Amino acid sequence: MISRICVLATASLLLALTACGSSEPKREIPEGIPPGPGTEVPLIDFNAPGRTADLLLAWAEPQTDALGISVTALASYGHAAAIMTETDADCGIAWTTLAGIGYIESRHGTYQGSSVQPDGLVAPPIRGIPLDGGPGVAEIPDTDGGVMDGDAEFDRAMGPMQFIPETWKKWGVDANGDGIADPDNIDDAALTAARYLCARGGDLRTAQGWETALMAYNLSGQYLRDVRDRAAAYSVGTRP
Repeated sequence: MISRICVLATASLLLALTACGSSEPKREIPEGIPPGPGTEVPLIDFNAPGRTADLLLAWAEPQTDALGISVTALASYGHAAAIMTETDADCGIAWTTLAGIGYIESRHGTYQGSSVQPDGLVAPPIRGIPLDGGPGVAEIPDTDGGVMDGDAEFDRAMGPMQFIPETWKKWGVDANGDGIADPDNIDDAALTAARYLCARGGDLRTAQGWETALMAYNLSGQYLRDVRDRAAAYSVGTRP
C-alpha cells in the first residue's frame, strides 16, 4: 500500500478494461467525488464466530454477475464497510470504494490466475514488482527480511489490496476470525484498507476526505480517477 508511493508495484497490476457486450442499455455512471455508496449493506454480527463475511453472501450473490466480482470478494468489501460503520461511524467509507481499489490493485484477487478461496485466502499469493527504484518505481529496501513478501532485497506489495510489508505491520488486522492478520486474505486486506483510508481521510463522505484518503493510499491522480470510475460504476450496479 502504498502511502506516498506514486507508482509502486500496483502500477504493474493496472489492466486494460475489456468491452463487455450486453443487450441492456448501458447505465449512466455518475460523476463526482466521492463515488456513491451502492447497495446498502445489512447489519451483521461481526463478532460472531467464524468468517463473519459469510453473513453477507446472500447480499452479495444477486450483484456478483453484474459487477464482475466474486461473491467471496464482494462479501469482503461489504463486511469491511459494515465493520467501519459500527466502529468508526464518522468515516462513512463505502464498499464501492474498497471494490474500486480491489479492482485496480488485483482484479479482486484474480490477477495472473490467482483466485479467492471461500475462506477469503487469495491463492497463489499476489506479489508486486520489486520496489527497486527503477523507472517510475519507488525504492524501498527490504523491511521484513523477505518473510512476508518473499524478497530479502527490496519490498514488494502484497495481496489483493497490495500492501507493502511496513504498512501491513502497522495497520494489518484479522477480519476473518482465524487469529492471523494475513495480507493475502481478502477479508483482512479489505478491512485493513478501510481502516487506513479512514485514518488518512477522516470523513470519506466528503470530496476532500475521499480524495485525501485515496491520495494517501497511492499518490497518483490517475490512480484516484481509475478507482473513482470503477467505484462509481459499482454504485449503480454495473462496471465500466
